[in-house]
Amino acid sequence: MEHGSVTDTTASTFSIMEEDHTLANSARFVLNQDPRVAFCGYSIPHPADKKVNIRVQTTGDPAKDVLKDALQDLMVMCQHVRGTFDNAVANHRATKAEQMDIDRK
Repeated sequence: MEHGSVTDTTASTFSIMEEDHTLANSARFVLNQDPRVAFCGYSIPHPADKKVNIRVQTTGDPAKDVLKDALQDLMVMCQHVRGTFDNAVANHRATKAEQMDIDRK
């Protein structure tokens, strides 16, 4: 859900339900790397609520578009990490299997 001004699209607060520090801090990091972002921060209104508020202020582009781009970038980063991890596990298993075959000879 977006909370912002109808006339100023460069500053908005987005409420994301069923999320916590994991997504919010990652999104904040990616947003702060974007040169279009003037300010970005997040808060969790109450520890018992599974809700985060992410505030985005940009230098001119609509905040909604900048947040969407940042979340897509974060998704690509996560896919890269997952792929790298899966390859490392596969390599480790292959190496471990070769070592076990050598030990049996």
